Amino acid sequence: MVVFAGVALGGGDAGGGSSAPADTAAGVALVSVPSSVNVIETIETSAPVTKTQLDRTLSKGMAGDDVAAVQQRLTDLGFWPGPIDGYYGDETRRSVWAYEKLVLGVAFNEPTGQVTADMWTDMQDPFVIQPRRPDSTTNHTEIYLDAQVLAVFHDDVPVMITHMSSGDNEEWCEEVTISPGEYNNPGDEPLVRGECGRSFTPGGVFTFDRQVEGVRQSSLGGMWDPVYFNYGIAVHGALNVPLQPASHGCIRIPLPLSPTFQELVTLGDQVFVFDGVKEPEYYGAQKPYFNRIDPDYSTTTSSTTTTTTTTIAPSTTVPPTTAVPATTTTKPPATTTTTTTTTTTIAEAPAAAEASGGGGAVAPPAGG
Repeated sequence: MVVFAGVALGGGDAGGGSSAPADTAAGVALVSVPSSVNVIETIETSAPVTKTQLDRTLSKGMAGDDVAAVQQRLTDLGFWPGPIDGYYGDETRRSVWAYEKLVLGVAFNEPTGQVTADMWTDMQDPFVIQPRRPDSTTNHTEIYLDAQVLAVFHDDVPVMITHMSSGDNEEWCEEVTISPGEYNNPGDEPLVRGECGRSFTPGGVFTFDRQVEGVRQSSLGGMWDPVYFNYGIAVHGALNVPLQPASHGCIRIPLPLSPTFQELVTLGDQVFVFDGVKEPEYYGAQKPYFNRIDPDYSTTTSSTTTTTTTTIAPSTTVPPTTAVPATTTTKPPATTTTTTTTTTTIAEAPAAAEASGGGGAVAPPAGG
Protein backbone atom coordinates (compact mmCIF):
# COMPACT_ATOMS: atom_id res chain seq x y z
CA MET A 1 0.00 0.00 0.00
CA VAL A 2 1.24 3.50 -0.77
CA VAL A 3 0.29 6.44 1.42
CA PHE A 4 0.09 9.87 -0.17
CA ALA A 5 2.47 12.46 1.19
CA GLY A 6 0.56 15.70 1.03
CA VAL A 7 2.15 19.00 0.08
CA ALA A 8 0.47 22.37 0.01
CA LEU A 9 0.96 25.77 -1.60
CA GLY A 10 3.37 26.70 -4.36
CA GLY A 11 6.90 27.86 -3.67
CA GLY A 12 8.13 29.18 -7.00
CA ASP A 13 7.18 31.22 -10.01
CA ALA A 14 6.57 28.58 -12.67
CA GLY A 15 6.68 31.08 -15.49
CA GLY A 16 9.81 32.86 -14.34
CA GLY A 17 13.46 32.54 -15.17
CA SER A 18 15.34 33.57 -18.25
CA SER A 19 14.81 30.26 -20.05
CA ALA A 20 11.45 29.56 -21.67
CA PRO A 21 9.73 26.21 -21.02
CA ALA A 22 10.01 23.75 -23.86
CA ASP A 23 6.47 24.24 -25.14
CA THR A 24 6.57 28.01 -25.59
CA ALA A 25 8.29 28.02 -28.97
CA ALA A 26 6.00 27.70 -31.96
CA GLY A 27 5.76 24.18 -33.32
CA VAL A 28 7.58 22.57 -30.38
CA ALA A 29 5.73 19.77 -28.62
CA LEU A 30 5.29 19.53 -24.88
CA VAL A 31 8.10 17.78 -23.04
CA SER A 32 7.10 14.31 -21.85
CA VAL A 33 7.76 14.08 -18.13
CA PRO A 34 7.31 11.30 -15.59
CA SER A 35 4.66 11.65 -12.93
CA SER A 36 5.98 12.10 -9.42
CA VAL A 37 5.80 9.01 -7.24
CA ASN A 38 4.46 9.29 -3.74
CA VAL A 39 7.10 10.13 -1.19
CA ILE A 40 5.82 7.80 1.53
CA GLU A 41 5.69 4.04 1.02
CA THR A 42 4.23 1.73 3.65
CA ILE A 43 6.19 -1.46 4.32
CA GLU A 44 4.03 -4.55 4.16
CA THR A 45 4.70 -6.80 7.15
CA SER A 46 2.91 -9.66 8.82
CA ALA A 47 4.77 -9.18 12.10
CA PRO A 48 2.96 -7.21 14.81
CA VAL A 49 4.13 -3.62 15.26
CA THR A 50 4.91 -2.74 18.87
CA LYS A 51 4.32 0.92 19.69
CA THR A 52 4.93 3.07 22.73
CA GLN A 53 2.57 5.80 23.90
CA LEU A 54 3.20 9.44 24.73
CA ASP A 55 1.54 10.89 27.81
CA ARG A 56 2.45 14.48 26.90
CA THR A 57 2.93 16.66 23.83
CA LEU A 58 6.63 17.11 23.16
CA SER A 59 8.00 20.53 22.23
CA LYS A 60 11.19 22.58 22.30
CA GLY A 61 12.93 22.69 25.67
CA MET A 62 11.63 19.35 26.95
CA ALA A 63 13.83 16.40 27.87
CA GLY A 64 13.37 12.72 28.58
CA ASP A 65 13.41 9.21 27.20
CA ASP A 66 10.32 9.96 25.11
CA VAL A 67 12.21 12.76 23.36
CA ALA A 68 15.10 10.37 22.67
CA ALA A 69 12.66 7.85 21.17
CA VAL A 70 11.30 10.51 18.78
CA GLN A 71 14.84 11.55 17.84
CA GLN A 72 15.74 7.93 17.09
CA ARG A 73 12.69 7.41 14.88
CA LEU A 74 13.31 10.64 12.96
CA THR A 75 16.92 9.58 12.42
CA ASP A 76 15.83 6.14 11.18
CA LEU A 77 13.57 7.83 8.62
CA GLY A 78 16.40 10.03 7.32
CA PHE A 79 15.76 13.28 9.19
CA TRP A 80 18.47 15.07 11.19
CA PRO A 81 17.22 15.91 14.71
CA GLY A 82 20.74 16.26 16.10
CA PRO A 83 22.28 13.92 18.67
CA ILE A 84 19.95 11.37 20.24
CA ASP A 85 20.39 12.88 23.67
CA GLY A 86 16.82 13.20 24.90
CA TYR A 87 16.81 17.03 24.65
CA TYR A 88 14.28 18.72 22.36
CA GLY A 89 16.40 21.52 20.90
CA ASP A 90 16.34 23.58 17.71
CA GLU A 91 17.61 20.75 15.50
CA THR A 92 14.91 18.40 16.73
CA ARG A 93 12.21 21.03 16.21
CA ARG A 94 13.39 21.72 12.64
CA SER A 95 13.31 17.99 11.91
CA VAL A 96 9.76 17.81 13.21
CA TRP A 97 8.89 20.74 10.92
CA ALA A 98 10.26 18.78 7.96
CA TYR A 99 8.35 15.65 9.04
CA GLU A 100 5.07 17.56 9.38
CA LYS A 101 5.47 19.16 5.96
CA LEU A 102 6.70 16.15 4.00
CA VAL A 103 4.84 13.28 5.68
CA LEU A 104 1.71 14.86 7.15
CA GLY A 105 1.13 17.38 4.35
CA VAL A 106 1.09 20.41 6.65
CA ALA A 107 1.41 23.68 4.71
CA PHE A 108 5.02 24.87 4.59
CA ASN A 109 4.38 27.83 6.90
CA GLU A 110 2.12 26.04 9.41
CA PRO A 111 4.06 23.23 11.15
CA THR A 112 3.87 23.30 14.94
CA GLY A 113 7.25 21.76 15.69
CA GLN A 114 5.52 19.61 18.32
CA VAL A 115 4.94 15.85 18.59
CA THR A 116 1.50 14.90 19.88
CA ALA A 117 0.49 11.46 21.13
CA ASP A 118 -1.43 10.72 17.90
CA MET A 119 1.44 11.95 15.75
CA TRP A 120 3.88 9.70 17.61
CA THR A 121 1.58 6.70 17.16
CA ASP A 122 1.49 7.27 13.38
CA MET A 123 5.23 7.94 13.25
CA GLN A 124 5.85 4.39 14.49
CA ASP A 125 4.03 2.80 11.53
CA PRO A 126 6.26 0.73 9.23
CA PHE A 127 7.01 3.05 6.31
CA VAL A 128 9.94 4.54 4.42
CA ILE A 129 10.47 7.79 2.55
CA GLN A 130 11.30 7.20 -1.09
CA PRO A 131 12.46 9.59 -3.83
CA ARG A 132 10.15 11.02 -6.44
CA ARG A 133 12.83 10.15 -9.00
CA PRO A 134 13.91 6.63 -8.01
CA ASP A 135 17.13 5.37 -9.57
CA SER A 136 19.03 2.85 -7.46
CA THR A 137 22.23 3.27 -9.51
CA THR A 138 22.96 6.91 -8.63
CA ASN A 139 22.81 9.36 -5.76
CA HIS A 140 20.79 12.53 -6.16
CA THR A 141 19.12 15.41 -4.31
CA GLU A 142 15.44 16.41 -4.43
CA ILE A 143 14.24 19.89 -3.46
CA TYR A 144 10.53 20.36 -2.81
CA LEU A 145 9.77 24.08 -3.03
CA ASP A 146 6.09 23.49 -2.30
CA ALA A 147 6.93 21.83 1.05
CA GLN A 148 10.19 23.73 1.72
CA VAL A 149 12.01 20.43 2.30
CA LEU A 150 15.27 19.05 0.86
CA ALA A 151 16.21 15.35 0.69
CA VAL A 152 19.48 13.66 -0.29
CA PHE A 153 19.17 10.06 -1.51
CA HIS A 154 21.88 7.40 -1.77
CA ASP A 155 20.69 4.40 -3.76
CA ASP A 156 17.10 5.60 -3.19
CA VAL A 157 17.59 5.66 0.60
CA PRO A 158 17.25 9.09 2.30
CA VAL A 159 20.47 10.04 4.07
CA MET A 160 19.48 13.64 4.86
CA ILE A 161 15.99 15.17 4.97
CA THR A 162 15.83 18.72 6.25
CA HIS A 163 13.73 21.84 6.53
CA MET A 164 14.93 24.56 4.12
CA SER A 165 14.09 28.03 2.82
CA SER A 166 14.20 29.05 -0.86
CA GLY A 167 13.71 32.28 -2.82
CA ASP A 168 10.84 34.54 -1.78
CA ASN A 169 10.21 35.80 -5.36
CA GLU A 170 10.70 39.45 -4.35
CA GLU A 171 12.53 42.21 -6.24
CA TRP A 172 15.48 43.75 -4.40
CA CYS A 173 18.33 46.26 -4.71
CA GLU A 174 21.24 46.46 -2.27
CA GLU A 175 24.99 46.82 -1.86
CA VAL A 176 26.77 43.50 -2.26
CA THR A 177 30.27 42.19 -1.60
CA ILE A 178 31.62 39.51 -3.94
CA SER A 179 34.57 37.37 -2.87
CA PRO A 180 37.53 36.95 -5.25
CA GLY A 181 36.95 34.01 -7.57
CA GLU A 182 33.18 34.10 -6.97
CA TYR A 183 30.76 34.57 -9.85
CA ASN A 184 31.27 37.99 -11.48
CA ASN A 185 34.53 38.70 -9.65
CA PRO A 186 37.55 37.19 -11.41
CA GLY A 187 39.89 39.58 -9.57
CA ASP A 188 42.02 39.18 -6.46
CA GLU A 189 40.14 41.60 -4.19
CA PRO A 190 36.58 41.71 -2.87
CA LEU A 191 34.24 43.61 -5.17
CA VAL A 192 31.66 45.97 -3.65
CA ARG A 193 28.86 47.43 -5.76
CA GLY A 194 25.10 47.93 -5.98
CA GLU A 195 23.01 45.23 -7.64
CA CYS A 196 19.33 44.53 -8.21
CA GLY A 197 17.66 41.18 -8.78
CA ARG A 198 14.71 38.92 -8.15
CA SER A 199 14.67 36.25 -5.46
CA PHE A 200 13.61 33.37 -7.70
CA THR A 201 14.42 29.67 -7.27
CA PRO A 202 13.72 27.96 -10.63
CA GLY A 203 12.29 24.48 -10.87
CA GLY A 204 14.17 22.08 -13.12
CA VAL A 205 16.84 19.40 -13.40
CA PHE A 206 20.43 20.37 -12.62
CA THR A 207 23.75 18.94 -11.43
CA PHE A 208 26.06 20.02 -8.63
CA ASP A 209 29.03 21.65 -10.35
CA ARG A 210 31.04 23.51 -7.71
CA GLN A 211 31.47 23.75 -3.96
CA VAL A 212 33.43 25.86 -1.50
CA GLU A 213 34.23 25.03 2.11
CA GLY A 214 33.69 27.72 4.71
CA VAL A 215 32.18 31.18 4.29
CA ARG A 216 31.77 32.88 0.92
CA GLN A 217 30.42 36.29 -0.06
CA SER A 218 28.41 36.16 -3.26
CA SER A 219 26.39 38.74 -5.14
CA LEU A 220 23.75 38.24 -2.48
CA GLY A 221 25.63 37.92 0.78
CA GLY A 222 27.20 35.34 3.06
CA MET A 223 26.95 31.59 2.49
CA TRP A 224 28.34 28.73 4.54
CA ASP A 225 29.71 25.70 2.66
CA PRO A 226 27.86 26.41 -0.61
CA VAL A 227 27.34 23.67 -3.21
CA TYR A 228 26.30 25.29 -6.51
CA PHE A 229 23.94 23.77 -9.06
CA ASN A 230 22.45 26.63 -11.14
CA TYR A 231 24.97 29.43 -11.79
CA GLY A 232 25.13 31.32 -8.44
CA ILE A 233 22.28 29.34 -6.86
CA ALA A 234 23.55 26.92 -4.22
CA VAL A 235 22.51 24.78 -1.30
CA HIS A 236 24.26 26.34 1.69
CA GLY A 237 24.19 26.63 5.44
CA ALA A 238 22.55 29.65 7.04
CA LEU A 239 21.89 31.04 10.50
CA ASN A 240 18.37 32.11 9.55
CA VAL A 241 16.19 29.38 8.00
CA PRO A 242 12.61 30.51 8.64
CA LEU A 243 9.44 28.61 7.78
CA GLN A 244 8.65 30.83 4.80
CA PRO A 245 10.78 31.31 1.66
CA ALA A 246 13.27 34.05 2.54
CA SER A 247 16.43 33.69 0.43
CA HIS A 248 17.45 35.51 -2.74
CA GLY A 249 17.15 32.26 -4.70
CA CYS A 250 19.45 29.76 -3.01
CA ILE A 251 18.44 26.86 -0.78
CA ARG A 252 19.16 27.65 2.86
CA ILE A 253 19.60 24.68 5.19
CA PRO A 254 20.35 24.82 8.94
CA LEU A 255 23.96 25.82 9.53
CA PRO A 256 24.94 22.68 11.54
CA LEU A 257 24.08 20.51 8.51
CA SER A 258 26.10 22.30 5.83
CA PRO A 259 29.49 20.56 6.36
CA THR A 260 27.85 17.12 6.35
CA PHE A 261 25.77 18.04 3.31
CA GLN A 262 28.99 18.67 1.39
CA GLU A 263 30.20 15.21 2.40
CA LEU A 264 26.97 13.51 1.29
CA VAL A 265 26.83 14.99 -2.22
CA THR A 266 29.28 14.71 -5.09
CA LEU A 267 29.89 17.06 -7.98
CA GLY A 268 27.93 15.66 -10.91
CA ASP A 269 25.01 14.43 -8.77
CA GLN A 270 21.64 15.36 -10.22
CA VAL A 271 19.41 17.89 -8.48
CA PHE A 272 15.65 17.79 -9.07
CA VAL A 273 13.85 20.98 -8.05
CA PHE A 274 10.06 20.51 -7.78
CA ASP A 275 8.12 23.78 -7.78
CA GLY A 276 4.71 22.21 -7.11
CA VAL A 277 3.33 23.33 -10.48
CA LYS A 278 5.11 21.30 -13.15
CA GLU A 279 7.57 18.43 -13.14
CA PRO A 280 11.30 19.35 -13.12
CA GLU A 281 11.81 17.77 -16.55
CA TYR A 282 9.32 20.23 -18.03
CA TYR A 283 11.75 23.08 -17.34
CA GLY A 284 15.06 21.30 -17.86
CA ALA A 285 18.03 23.36 -16.64
CA GLN A 286 15.99 26.53 -16.17
CA LYS A 287 18.19 29.58 -15.62
CA PRO A 288 17.74 32.00 -12.74
CA TYR A 289 17.05 35.70 -13.06
CA PHE A 290 20.48 37.25 -13.46
CA ASN A 291 21.23 40.33 -11.38
CA ARG A 292 21.74 43.74 -12.90
CA ILE A 293 23.82 46.73 -11.82
CA ASP A 294 21.81 49.17 -9.69
CA PRO A 295 21.83 52.42 -11.73
CA ASP A 296 21.00 54.48 -8.62
CA TYR A 297 23.85 53.13 -6.51
CA SER A 298 26.76 55.47 -5.78
CA THR A 299 29.30 55.93 -3.01
CA THR A 300 32.17 58.30 -2.16
CA THR A 301 34.50 58.78 0.79
CA SER A 302 34.67 61.83 3.06
CA SER A 303 36.80 63.38 5.81
CA THR A 304 36.71 66.18 8.43
CA THR A 305 32.95 66.86 8.58
CA THR A 306 30.67 64.17 7.18
CA THR A 307 26.96 64.11 6.57
CA THR A 308 25.45 60.81 5.42
CA THR A 309 21.95 60.56 3.99
CA THR A 310 20.36 57.21 3.08
CA THR A 311 17.18 57.18 1.03
CA ILE A 312 15.07 54.07 0.55
CA ALA A 313 14.03 53.75 -3.08
CA PRO A 314 10.38 52.88 -3.70
CA SER A 315 9.53 49.26 -4.50
CA THR A 316 6.38 47.63 -5.77
CA THR A 317 7.08 44.34 -4.03
CA VAL A 318 8.84 45.21 -0.77
CA PRO A 319 7.00 47.38 1.78
CA PRO A 320 8.77 50.75 2.30
CA THR A 321 10.41 51.52 5.60
CA THR A 322 11.33 54.77 7.29
CA ALA A 323 14.47 56.37 5.84
CA VAL A 324 17.59 56.18 7.97
CA PRO A 325 18.04 59.51 9.85
CA ALA A 326 20.87 61.78 8.73
CA THR A 327 23.92 61.60 10.97
CA THR A 328 26.30 64.55 11.31
CA THR A 329 29.68 64.43 12.99
CA THR A 330 31.59 67.73 13.40
CA LYS A 331 35.17 68.19 14.56
CA PRO A 332 36.02 70.91 17.14
CA PRO A 333 36.09 74.49 15.72
CA ALA A 334 39.21 75.43 13.81
CA THR A 335 40.44 78.37 11.78
CA THR A 336 39.52 76.57 8.56
CA THR A 337 36.60 74.14 8.27
CA THR A 338 36.13 71.76 5.36
CA THR A 339 32.75 70.10 4.80
CA THR A 340 32.18 67.07 2.62
CA THR A 341 28.75 65.57 2.00
CA THR A 342 28.27 61.90 1.11
CA THR A 343 24.96 60.75 -0.28
CA THR A 344 24.18 57.06 -0.75
CA THR A 345 20.96 55.95 -2.40
CA ILE A 346 19.98 52.31 -2.15
CA ALA A 347 16.85 50.21 -2.35
CA GLU A 348 15.50 48.47 0.68
CA ALA A 349 17.20 45.18 1.53
CA PRO A 350 15.31 42.14 2.82
CA ALA A 351 14.74 41.96 6.55
CA ALA A 352 17.03 38.96 6.90
CA ALA A 353 20.70 39.82 6.41
CA GLU A 354 21.61 36.26 5.54
CA ALA A 355 21.61 35.91 1.76
CA SER A 356 22.18 33.16 -0.74
CA GLY A 357 23.74 33.35 -4.19
CA GLY A 358 21.35 33.76 -7.04
CA GLY A 359 22.95 34.64 -10.29
CA GLY A 360 25.32 36.94 -12.02
CA ALA A 361 25.18 40.67 -12.67
CA VAL A 362 23.79 41.84 -15.99
CA ALA A 363 24.49 38.64 -17.92
CA PRO A 364 25.26 34.96 -17.23
CA PRO A 365 28.81 34.59 -15.88
CA ALA A 366 31.25 32.63 -17.96
CA GLY A 367 32.48 29.47 -16.27
CA GLY A 368 33.36 29.49 -12.57
